[in-house]
Amino acid sequence: MEQAQPRDELSFARLIGTGIAGKLTVDIGSQIFNPFLPVIAAGLGIDVVTLGRLVGLRSAMGIFAPVSGWLADQRGYRVVIRGALLLNAIGFVLVAVGSWPWSIVAGMVLAGLGMSAFVPNLQAYVSGRLPYTLRARGLGMVEYAWALTGIVGLSVVGVLIEATNWRLPFVLLALGMLVMAYVFSRMPAAREHGAPPRTPAGRVSLSSLRAFFALGSNARSTYATISAGALSYFAAMQVMLAHGAWLADQYGLTPASLGMVAFAFGWFDLAASVSVSLFTDRIGKRRSVLLGIAGSLAGYLLMPFLNISVIWAVAIIGTARMFFEFNIVSHFPLLSEQAPAQRGKTMTLGASAALTGGTVAGFTGPWLLVTHGVQALAWSSAATVTVALLIVLLLVRERAE
Repeated sequence: MEQAQPRDELSFARLIGTGIAGKLTVDIGSQIFNPFLPVIAAGLGIDVVTLGRLVGLRSAMGIFAPVSGWLADQRGYRVVIRGALLLNAIGFVLVAVGSWPWSIVAGMVLAGLGMSAFVPNLQAYVSGRLPYTLRARGLGMVEYAWALTGIVGLSVVGVLIEATNWRLPFVLLALGMLVMAYVFSRMPAAREHGAPPRTPAGRVSLSSLRAFFALGSNARSTYATISAGALSYFAAMQVMLAHGAWLADQYGLTPASLGMVAFAFGWFDLAASVSVSLFTDRIGKRRSVLLGIAGSLAGYLLMPFLNISVIWAVAIIGTARMFFEFNIVSHFPLLSEQAPAQRGKTMTLGASAALTGGTVAGFTGPWLLVTHGVQALAWSSAATVTVALLIVLLLVRERAE
């Protein structure tokens, strides 16, 4: 008779498989506006700039992510992960059935709260189950979900929208999130690195805020890592949010065609995530981040010159996106060991900063494209990642000593 495994036992395959499945539902929801921004905007009766601002509002909810990280460090990652999935599901239902502005705004707010809490706490949970020497491999594999979003998710969404309407995918995603909330309730807890420092109880004061944001002896490198990730995310999100409107306007792509573009981008993303899971633990997380930033910088600089046909435009957007993905997936394990005793808080501070960048990108990306064209969009992203490159070179170290 086979001996029963202890409740804490969790195989690598189950950990990563569950992480991919959960993140896939959230990532499809996160990216659904990128290729289909003009379609969803038309369905809601607004223009792409207004919808871009609503997506920015969703990203702005990332300012509350550190609260979820603090709660996860105190109560456990799975509690926060399940709550985040439920918030996301409710938000998507409100957007899907909303026929008046306030329900859409409420849906975006709830989805933003759920998205900003789910992703970093999932990364912290996976990090807590894996040694540092395997962490880039594990987190890189979980990030396959981002690539599968384009290869499977958004290409199917494009077909569904063309065959039915834009609302159906939102309802199906909400159902998927409810299922994953139940699945995570059956997972074992993360192994703790050590007790996190307690924030002073009672009313909020300057000293309690200072204690909340204190990240130990490696704080400078930690906050530099967070800043570089946020700048990279802003630069990429500008292009991601605007590319659907760009390709639809200049090359006349339909929703199904935009879904196929997302399918192609998914393969670029998959190449990046697979590369991280295979090589980043060997060559170093910091070095991988530098390589990714440099590659995306080259992509942004070349983007206006290669906007000469739909094939070349898709190719250069995909290349810049691939290097961004290699950068950001390498960034997660790098950040996870900057302040390991406060991993949940650290990862959610990183998510909060990145989503703040995404908020600004929601305002700037579509606006830059509509008012100043592809060159302004691409080169503003290039300038941003140049700053990120300098920050990593000068201030970030591989891990806390």
